[in-house]
Amino acid sequence: MSQLKILIVTQYFWPENFKVNDLAVELVKRGHEVTVYTGLPNYPQGKFFSGYGFFKGPFREEYEGVKVVRCPIVPRGEGRGIQLIINFLFFGFFGSFASLFQLKGKFDKIFVFEVSPIFCVLPAIIQKWIKKSPVFLWMTDLWPESLIATGVTKKEFLLFPIRIFVKFVYQNSDRILTSSIGFIPRITSYNISKSKVLFWPQWAENIFEENSVSNYSDSDFPDNKFVILFAGNIGSAQDMPTLLKTASLVNDSDIQFVVLGDGIKRKECENVAKQLGLTNIKFLGRKSLNTMPYYYKKADVLYLSLISSELFSITLPSKLQTYLASGKPILASMDGEGSELIKNWNCGKSVTSSSPEKLSQAIRELKNLSVSELKQMGSNSYHCYKELFDRSKLISELEEIFESVN
Repeated sequence: MSQLKILIVTQYFWPENFKVNDLAVELVKRGHEVTVYTGLPNYPQGKFFSGYGFFKGPFREEYEGVKVVRCPIVPRGEGRGIQLIINFLFFGFFGSFASLFQLKGKFDKIFVFEVSPIFCVLPAIIQKWIKKSPVFLWMTDLWPESLIATGVTKKEFLLFPIRIFVKFVYQNSDRILTSSIGFIPRITSYNISKSKVLFWPQWAENIFEENSVSNYSDSDFPDNKFVILFAGNIGSAQDMPTLLKTASLVNDSDIQFVVLGDGIKRKECENVAKQLGLTNIKFLGRKSLNTMPYYYKKADVLYLSLISSELFSITLPSKLQTYLASGKPILASMDGEGSELIKNWNCGKSVTSSSPEKLSQAIRELKNLSVSELKQMGSNSYHCYKELFDRSKLISELEEIFESVN
């Protein structure tokens, strides 16, 4: 296809670890000119990464051929309260104003990576109006459903204006891509044509398929144990209390839980584990993306979980694709779309959300399987990934979607 000048609008970008990083780099490799408009990195710790600041920027960088333009932003802090609200609003509204001065020239396509908050789409719409370029919105989260599911608010007087804004966003997007099939009816309920909404799921970075890391080891990783590994954000949605309760129910000394990652609930989880006297769970902190295959390969089973909610029952978490690509058995505590996929492809075990007793039983069943049976589950995971979530196929599909809208 012809070379395109693509603007990607996303509140989060490298050195923060999000799927959009991989997408931007791959589009450059395919010959496109890519500019990313984003904020200053502060996720998930809630404070600016080393070398960044509100006044000092840097506001222009380059990352593997991608031009990066950064908008000043208030960090999210502890991920709650007034500072989080300011963080949610700042990029969308101040970023829209700042983009008028920071973004020069014409763009053929504008692509939005939407994770919370929905307000991150606003700079893209402003640029659409000015530059007359079509907007392609990739919805990986639903608002205001996400606010309800995570317990932020259920007050209708707050949700009503957000619904109005969401409808405005959908109406001003030329194509809406969704990471989960279950999102489609929610989006079309805003009187949006079905022809405008497409299922376009997330994938895993190539490094997870390659599944090898040279010259890296971690002496803190347990050996000679049946290791169940959780990797990713440690927040409210991940239902970490269920994992802690399950760890307290599993009495087998050969079973070890390992948690990689960071987030607003990490310290709380570590404190609860100490209070419960749990010796079978380790928190190893945040690790760089290029070391993750080492941990996945060392683990026996990869674990993911989501709290029980209507929204999360129709959500395919991006972590699932990285687990599948790694060719490992998967243990899940979740409902709906993701759970059914694991069961249908026989990739591992999935139990209903927030059910420690069922989860502990599933762990015992997995541990009692033979090496060949676990390998077969891992093989099923990889085949599922290649069939449904292959990175190269999906990005080629995106290029075709770009070509279909002028």
